Amino acid sequence: MALLVHLKTIRDLRGKGDRIAKVTFRGLSLYTHVLENCEDEARFDETFRWPTASRVDENEMLEVQVFNYSKVFTNRVIGTFKMVLQKVAEEGQLEVTDTLIDDNNTAIRTSVTIYIKYTTMDGTVGVWSDGEFLDIPGDPEGTFQFETDSLLSGHSQGSGVSPGRSIHGIPTFRKAGKGVFSAMKLGKTKSSKDDHKKDEPAILDMEDLNRKAMRLGGVGVLDPDCISLASVTAVTTNVSNKRSKPEIKMEPSSGRPVDYQISITVVEARQLVGLNMDPVVCVEIGDDKKYTSMKESTNCPYYNEYFVFDFHVPPDVMFDKILKLSVIHSKNLLRSGTLVGTFKLDVGTVYSQPEHQFYRKWATLSDPDDITAGCKGYIKCDIAVVGKGDNIKSSHKANETDEDDIEGNLLLPEGVPLERQWARFYVKIYRAEGLPKMNTSIMANVKKAFIGENRDLVDPYVQVVFAGQRGKTSVQKSSYEPIWNEQVVFTEMFPPLCKRMKVQIRDSDKVNDVAIGTHFIDLRKIANDGDKGFLPTMGPAWVNMYGSTRQYTLMDEHQDLNEGLGEGVSFRARLLISVAVEILDTTSTEIVSSTEVQVEPVSNISESVTGKIEEFFLFGSFLEATMIDRKIGDKPISFEVTIGNYGNQIDGVSKPSAAKKKKKEGGGGESDEEESELIHQNSSEDEADDDGDLVSVSSSPPMKPVITDRNYFHLPYFEKKPCIYIKSWWQDQRRRLYNSNIMDKIADKLEEGLNDVQEIIKTETAYPERRLRGVLEELSTGCNRFVTLANKDQNQAGRTKLDKERLKSCMREMESMGQQAKLIRSQVKRNTVRDKLKMVQNFLHRLRFLADEPQHSIPDVFVWMMSNNKRIAYARIPSKDILYSIVDEETGKDCGKVKAVFLRLPGKKGFGPAGWTVQAKMEMYLWLGLNKQRKDFLSGLPNGFEENKAPRTGSCLQSLPPISLVYNMKQVFQLRAHMYQARSLFAADSSGLSDPFARVFFSTHSQVTEVLSETLCPTWDQLLVFDDVELFGEAGELRDDPPIIVVEVYDQDTVGKAEFIGRTFAKPITKMCDEHYGPPRFPPQLEYYQIYRGNSTAGDLLAAFELLQIGQGGRAELPAINGPTDSDRGPILPVPMGIRPVLSRYRIEVLFWGLRDLKRVNLAQVDRPRVDIECAGRGVQSALIVNFKKNPNFSTLVKWFEVDLPENELLHPPLNIRVVDCRAFGRYTLVGSHAVTSLRRFIYSPPDKTQNNWASTGDVIVNMDANPSVRKMDTVVKLDASSDAVIKVDVNEEEKEEKKKKKKKKKKGEVEEDDETDERMLDWWSKYFASIETLMEILRAQEAALAEAEEREEQEIAAEGADIKPDDHPVKGSKGKEKSRDKSRNKDKKKSHHAGEGTEKRPSKPKVNELLVYNKELEAEYDNFEDWLHTFNLYRGKAGDDDEAALDDDRIVGRFKGSMCMYKLPLSEEITREVGFDPNMGMFQSIPHNDPINVLVRVFVVRATDLHPADVNGKADPYVVIKLGKSELKDKENYISKQLNPVFGKAFDMEATFPMESMLTVSVYDWDLVGTDDLIGETKIDLENRYYSKHRATCGIANNYSVHGYNMWRDPMKPSQILAKLCKEGKLDGPHYGPGGRVKVANRIFMGATEIEDETGLKKQTDEHLALTVLKHWEEIPRVGCKLIPEHVETRPLLHPEKPGIEQGRIEMWVDMFPMDMPAPGPAIDISPRKPKKYELRVVIWNTDEVILEDDDYFTGEKSSDIFVRGWLKGQQEDKQDTDVHYHSLTGEGNFNWRFVFPFDYLMAEEKIVISKKESMFSWDETEYKIPARLTLQVWDADHFSADDFLGAIELDLNRFPRGAKTAKQCSIGMVQNEAELPCISIFKQKRVKGWWPFMARDENDEMELTGKVEAELHLMSAEEAEKSPVGLGRNEPDPLEKPNRPDTSLMWFVNPLKSIRYFIWHNYRWLILKALGLLLLLLLLGLFLYSFPGYLVKKMLGA
Repeated sequence: MALLVHLKTIRDLRGKGDRIAKVTFRGLSLYTHVLENCEDEARFDETFRWPTASRVDENEMLEVQVFNYSKVFTNRVIGTFKMVLQKVAEEGQLEVTDTLIDDNNTAIRTSVTIYIKYTTMDGTVGVWSDGEFLDIPGDPEGTFQFETDSLLSGHSQGSGVSPGRSIHGIPTFRKAGKGVFSAMKLGKTKSSKDDHKKDEPAILDMEDLNRKAMRLGGVGVLDPDCISLASVTAVTTNVSNKRSKPEIKMEPSSGRPVDYQISITVVEARQLVGLNMDPVVCVEIGDDKKYTSMKESTNCPYYNEYFVFDFHVPPDVMFDKILKLSVIHSKNLLRSGTLVGTFKLDVGTVYSQPEHQFYRKWATLSDPDDITAGCKGYIKCDIAVVGKGDNIKSSHKANETDEDDIEGNLLLPEGVPLERQWARFYVKIYRAEGLPKMNTSIMANVKKAFIGENRDLVDPYVQVVFAGQRGKTSVQKSSYEPIWNEQVVFTEMFPPLCKRMKVQIRDSDKVNDVAIGTHFIDLRKIANDGDKGFLPTMGPAWVNMYGSTRQYTLMDEHQDLNEGLGEGVSFRARLLISVAVEILDTTSTEIVSSTEVQVEPVSNISESVTGKIEEFFLFGSFLEATMIDRKIGDKPISFEVTIGNYGNQIDGVSKPSAAKKKKKEGGGGESDEEESELIHQNSSEDEADDDGDLVSVSSSPPMKPVITDRNYFHLPYFEKKPCIYIKSWWQDQRRRLYNSNIMDKIADKLEEGLNDVQEIIKTETAYPERRLRGVLEELSTGCNRFVTLANKDQNQAGRTKLDKERLKSCMREMESMGQQAKLIRSQVKRNTVRDKLKMVQNFLHRLRFLADEPQHSIPDVFVWMMSNNKRIAYARIPSKDILYSIVDEETGKDCGKVKAVFLRLPGKKGFGPAGWTVQAKMEMYLWLGLNKQRKDFLSGLPNGFEENKAPRTGSCLQSLPPISLVYNMKQVFQLRAHMYQARSLFAADSSGLSDPFARVFFSTHSQVTEVLSETLCPTWDQLLVFDDVELFGEAGELRDDPPIIVVEVYDQDTVGKAEFIGRTFAKPITKMCDEHYGPPRFPPQLEYYQIYRGNSTAGDLLAAFELLQIGQGGRAELPAINGPTDSDRGPILPVPMGIRPVLSRYRIEVLFWGLRDLKRVNLAQVDRPRVDIECAGRGVQSALIVNFKKNPNFSTLVKWFEVDLPENELLHPPLNIRVVDCRAFGRYTLVGSHAVTSLRRFIYSPPDKTQNNWASTGDVIVNMDANPSVRKMDTVVKLDASSDAVIKVDVNEEEKEEKKKKKKKKKKGEVEEDDETDERMLDWWSKYFASIETLMEILRAQEAALAEAEEREEQEIAAEGADIKPDDHPVKGSKGKEKSRDKSRNKDKKKSHHAGEGTEKRPSKPKVNELLVYNKELEAEYDNFEDWLHTFNLYRGKAGDDDEAALDDDRIVGRFKGSMCMYKLPLSEEITREVGFDPNMGMFQSIPHNDPINVLVRVFVVRATDLHPADVNGKADPYVVIKLGKSELKDKENYISKQLNPVFGKAFDMEATFPMESMLTVSVYDWDLVGTDDLIGETKIDLENRYYSKHRATCGIANNYSVHGYNMWRDPMKPSQILAKLCKEGKLDGPHYGPGGRVKVANRIFMGATEIEDETGLKKQTDEHLALTVLKHWEEIPRVGCKLIPEHVETRPLLHPEKPGIEQGRIEMWVDMFPMDMPAPGPAIDISPRKPKKYELRVVIWNTDEVILEDDDYFTGEKSSDIFVRGWLKGQQEDKQDTDVHYHSLTGEGNFNWRFVFPFDYLMAEEKIVISKKESMFSWDETEYKIPARLTLQVWDADHFSADDFLGAIELDLNRFPRGAKTAKQCSIGMVQNEAELPCISIFKQKRVKGWWPFMARDENDEMELTGKVEAELHLMSAEEAEKSPVGLGRNEPDPLEKPNRPDTSLMWFVNPLKSIRYFIWHNYRWLILKALGLLLLLLLLGLFLYSFPGYLVKKMLGA
């Protein structure tokens, strides 16, 4: 088969040039050769051939493009010609001459002539059937079909092939709609979350699979990889195309308010533009504002202030709120200050970040009033958004390294460029139509009476909100069809950090304006940021707005819906808009620099721009209406269907006058119908050519409901099914919906497949990797299919720029997705399934995102249930879901299918319990398409009906749609519902249990199971038989596609109506009367069905359903119901054998330990509790606790009972734990209960003797390094027990390397530092900070590793995605890997290099023993310490109505501690024969006894971070309170003032008796001067579980053993004693200490050091190091090993009971416990906070040079400056010091010899200065601040009468600043700007530094410029040294500095005029003066000469 195209000529070309043409078919483009210098005609005469594997379909396109060819630039398109190949497909050949179309879709003169020929294989060309559109690339044998879901769509086992099904091997795609493997697969339903349940498909083993495959495939024996599980289960399921899947989630969740907490830390600001400013940062979210304190005269203020905002709003509202950071200069009470710059983003952007937060990022400030100005500075901040249940991973805040790299840490989401530009966003608002009335008619009638005109009752205008700004159009008075033609222009940075734009039509009203409808434009959907992307663009397109119903009421209860909250329940209006973005060139001069919103008029656009108006036809039929709520059941009910305003008869559109309009608007309302009736009767001849002006019938006739049972009614439709049909006119934009549908279908299929894979993984059956390969194969086929289908887009009118661009980007995405899918498919292995699954899930998200079309076309369809002319309940059906197309993939998933639709209450009425119940269940059939395509609109209905037309006097009846369908075929069935059990139901009674029963609905029948009282896991074991169920339609179809069954579970109450617990859907397995009742389909298997209540899961139902046809012989022919009929259960039938699970005998042993924290029941305390355990009807009771107060533990520890349980673990019933209180007179009260849903974790598996860790062959030597390094974290050694190898764990290489590096570095003129820190200097905090640094390094390394892995994955995909043939692919892959490895190596090198530098900059790292800092609670790391003792929460009270069952915490009434162990009987004897086996303890051997025990509890609280502010000033005054049992320790007097990150550093000792006092509560309170103190947050620790845990959580094991110093051993037991005890308890051989530092435990040999040093420095022999080595590697010991808890600090979240789930801060702490019967431990180690050390910094300002000159002299115009220098330490601005003034410096040189003295307190470890000062005069006490140590020096010009002028400044970070230059000449601005490259020094090491440093300031262009140089000397002394050698300030005693030698000019001219005149005039004009003097002398000489010359001459002449 091939398509040939002969391109002949192209005529009427313009101009002269080189031409080239491109011909495209099915995405493959072929080019002609280049015709050079051709003029108006180009004769190509070339033939192109495309071989076609699948037939050419009549919708496919051929495209010819003609270009002007250019060697250098891209070719320019002259025009395009596209044609649909329908004619060719029919006739086989065609010659065409046609004109081309240019880019704007207008025809041009140029024409093209082509000849096309199409040959098929057999030489024929025929008309095509609709089914064969699946082309499978490269699949010669047809193996493909077995890997896809759509297999077997038509084949069914046993009944042959039902008539009318396709029999060819490749199934048609229509079958694979959503109906394939539909959620009903054996009745499975599916939620949109990931908790999809599908049962393991009737567990199949491999041979079975292969056999089936052979039977099905008939293609030899298949490779088992090719067959997918789904395809096999498809044998037993019914796959059909007549019904689509119902949605089980009922409750709308979008409009519900939720709790959010936004926390923002403003750390500091840098590079603020402006001179000497006093900045304040304002944080604004929505309307809430908070301010930081003001910092004086600095451009880089340091705040470190924490703000928290709490919100309770719906998610959409929250994420649209704008978060704005702005810096304001000198704001105070009186004036608002001037804005420096702002930064905006929306909360949604933060929430979509990983961890929902930005951490330590720099926000770029820009000036909204001047967009040409550029960056105005940076703010460093943390922003985190926490919703309920989110946990924020707080990065560790110990000692932050300064992230000075601003550019690298900008606050921008991934993928946004660092330099954002300004852009204009143009939102053009053209017009609207279909607006509802927004005013009462009474007023209108009054007006009409007075004015005599009928006005439209709405005054609309449009408001656009974007990035916190809003713009409005003008108001159009009284118009249902307003025309604005205006544009709203926003100026905002691009890309914007605000994702959504809100467009709202509002009604202008004198009192208050209300919203008519709202539409959100998501900018991510109308733009693409890829390299081939496009700027946001949209339209011109109509957007549909939905909201409340259209009747006008003064108080609209659903007004929220019009604001865009929640799902709209009715069409409100549609609005024609377009969006465009233009990037601004901020350098151009004529640009408007403000960002104010502007509104300007725009020109009108023509009708045709949005597409050609077409007539659409909507047909619907109601096949069934059941489950109608009983409240509405007494009045007649009708159903109304509307699309837009068409079909709306109550509150539709107001009457348009002109007939043309009527045609377009679709007349709603009765009067129109009457009018049209008249037209019809008069014009029968018109009717013949057009279907007559077809009157829409939009509602079913009213009908009175009939009772079904006590809760529900149904409508008696039986064989007569009412229909509706509506004609409407819309712009034809079906293509958008088609593309969306194709992608949706691919996504549905993918989701279906992924759920399968997850289910397979979960149930551990079969081969998940095979199924995943099948899924990927389908995905890539689907993607390729999309590319071919979407590409054949005709040049429709109304294609917008967005349509074209979106199409391109979707095609690109889909193509790459297809390739990646293929690639991943080849990489799926057994072990990589999970990783690949994650990747494929990303594809799914991506697909869903792409499928969502931003430009609307046809509005959604609403189905309303009407009673008494009021709207009761509705369903909203997206129009794309029911849209018809000739191509199957493009058709909506519910088009022409029967869909179960559940009606629900509108708006807020649907929240909570009202939203859970169904108002009505409809079986509906809908079809929407072009009127001209409507010939087969009935084709999807179940067969066997006759049409019933409206009686009409007209000739043309056959074209009318039916008004009802009459079914003459009906089948009779018996339904058997095998209701076995349910589990994990909601608690519906106050006892915390329910009395559940299930109600099963099928068609119009319903039955109930019996009520089982007081259980959450009822086992009904009941068979419900529905006799004589009549179903209408053809038998074969009903077999494949029976209607769904709805099961609802209720709680029976003694009074009032039963309470709803949840519902689920199922599909029965159908047997026709001619089929055999037997395998593989019968009897049916029990399956789990997920029960939902609202949106949350409410349990599972285990049941099976079968539908059996009753034939001629009546019921006698049905298979008998065989099963034990219990005489005692009366008429109740149990589930028959063969369906009920196979049982075996199990023994369940229960360990009863104790009960804890039982709350009161009915105000009485629980005193004598007992625990009852029940499972599958059997159970056991614990011993009675005689006095709960005295001892809440049980006296008898272990009891057991035997029970019959199913063989299949998945079917195991839950185990119920109930606690009852035994009161006097034999009364029992239920205290609380707990259901253990899965017993899986308690199943005992005997130890596997063959495993190597039991093997005792040979000893394994574990060699530890002699002095275990401290830097490196726990080195885990994996050992194989059977080997004798000595394993060296070499830890020190890296350190050696580092040392080498350091030595090398030191040679470069770095000052030599002491490597070893003095032992005595170290304290616990040194250890803590070293550990935190390690933690940070580990976290960084983990992140890097993750990133690297991802990168490698991507690289592989990229490398291999470049079309690699399978054979050379491994090589390429490995090369890719090599590359990425190199890359990562370089990265690591860089990293280590950085680290090296870091260590250079800091004091070099001493060897410090470390502890482990966990950044979470210890329980999380060690599985809640439930290694043998489990804690079960007991619940009482009703389950919450909340979405998640998150409020369960309030229902907890206590805890039961114990455990279970279950095993099959009989048990092997080996276990019971072991030495020391105690038969009373069963499987719970070697468990400690539970007698009360006294313990010393020592709680260490290190510090708290990020506390929630409790005071008005945004701070808190925290202190610690510790409660344990009755005792409470309050540390109130040591509260820490105004701190959100307090360092407590406290140890608390308490004595406790387990089990009475075992719950430790550590709370942080806020101290208040007046009133009670508020709780900030608390954390609870169960000490008992820790105490008894095998992980030994009593006292952490230190890293090293030492007997003195900061690392002293804390535990009263030495390591050797601990080891001996552990060996004894674990029945291990050992420990045996051998010579040469060896120790042997079991069969492991460890090595280590054997010497220890005491205080005196003497060395002694000891075994402790060896023992400690074993303890640190205890998890490697066979059989009993587990990780022992190291010395640690844990970080626990603080929670507040009133804000459940939202962290209020974190606390770092640890707990030690010492039993009192052991030797007492030593005193607690001292962790009190380090006191800052007092220092004095002396700064001598010697000279300045080259200071810029500011002043002009009055007389001479001389430039000069009166220089002085000011200095201060950061944070101590008020203690600033100034030198004296050097007046009139003319060269910028100043001489000072002036000394500043700055005393300060400094924390060495944190590198921070500590300042304590009162915040204001009203403050009660001082607040402590920690601030980086920075010295600021400024140079100023002194003025007498005006303010002094600031000239320049320099800020030196005292920890790392550049070394000063030796001379003024060498000093340059580069010293500070290139700080990173230059060697830095620390004043704390150097102590004394002298040199020249530059002063800098910003010039007008915001560039840094040099404004002077200063020669200074810095001298740092400790306070003691300073006392010994005191100095004076300035030039005072003691140790005075000499007076500076200043030039005399510096005296003022009026003090010494002569001097200054001499200096001024002589200094500047001396040459002039000298010349003038010389000239004067000459003149004098000349004068004298002339004067005396005559005299002398005469004398000479006369000879006198």
